[in-house]
Amino acid sequence: MARLEKILSPPATFPKPVNDSTWYTHAMERLIVVVQALSGARSVETINEIVRHAARDLTGADGATIVLRDGEFCYYAEENAISPLWKGKRFPLDNCVSGWVMKNREAVMIEDIYKDPRVPHDAYRPTFVKSMAMVPIRHNDPIGAIGNYWASHHAASLAELNILQALADTTSVALSNVQLYTELEMNIRMLQAREEQVR
Repeated sequence: MARLEKILSPPATFPKPVNDSTWYTHAMERLIVVVQALSGARSVETINEIVRHAARDLTGADGATIVLRDGEFCYYAEENAISPLWKGKRFPLDNCVSGWVMKNREAVMIEDIYKDPRVPHDAYRPTFVKSMAMVPIRHNDPIGAIGNYWASHHAASLAELNILQALADTTSVALSNVQLYTELEMNIRMLQAREEQVR
């Protein structure tokens, strides 16, 4: 647990994005630490804990969400924000930006959420959100999305979107690994139970 807390704590000197190579270098160094942590994750809960912190830290956002596809709905599984967003809620895929990102298999940056028709304005009015960026988890067949939110107008740069997408791609691999690990454990238990029956 102490190791996970160290990974989740961003360095005190980690700068906010200013669209320069220094920020990008720091973000890539931080991303490497996050990728290493995700490679050892053995549960979806651990992945969510790592990603909810990393998504916000890497871009200096005021909030971050992990959204998972649940049939024709978007399930807001986890968040890390300056005030509550939508954790535990479900929205139809066709009525939210995370659904748009999953259906279109592409990232989106929205500098002013109230000027974009894809944003369900009523869901955002009670929140601090003015700007956002959202990327799909797994490009070819999205299983979710990672969102970043800002309390002031912010045009996420291509570098920020690339860092966030790299996190989403790594999250996809980590989720697949957890699924394989779980299936492997189940198969081992079944084999052990069969051996017990034979004895």
